[in-house]
Amino acid sequence: MAHRENDPFASYNFLIESGGLIQAGFSECTGLNSESNVIEYREGADDTTARKLIGLSKFGNIALKRGVGVGRQIFEWRKMVTEPSDAPDREPRRNISIILLDESRTERLRFNLKNAWPSKWTGPDFKASANEIAIEQLEICHEGVTIA
Repeated sequence: MAHRENDPFASYNFLIESGGLIQAGFSECTGLNSESNVIEYREGADDTTARKLIGLSKFGNIALKRGVGVGRQIFEWRKMVTEPSDAPDREPRRNISIILLDESRTERLRFNLKNAWPSKWTGPDFKASANEIAIEQLEICHEGVTIA
């Protein structure tokens, strides 16, 4: 099906890029948001309505989910945080991108996250009586998002 210019993009068609490498295989990506605190301020000469000033900006943590495979890149990245080192190649902060694709798998939008690092890793739940896929989750915090 050809994409028409005014059609919205499908949310299942995305990739994660880190360090110039595509980290495909994630089944879910949530938490992409930004908000600013509101500071209410009123001077004595103002009427009864407070002014609303812009406060600190906050960016939501990104949660990525994927089926557990043989690769350990996610766990190794998290380990850079839990087992810090002075080695320059062990710096956990990275600029990463969430790339939204159209139906022809062409890049349409790129959400760039600044200074991202894994704040939480959750391993799979194991249940012998179930036949579900083993899912791991990575929560990533960051210091800003831009859209390219």
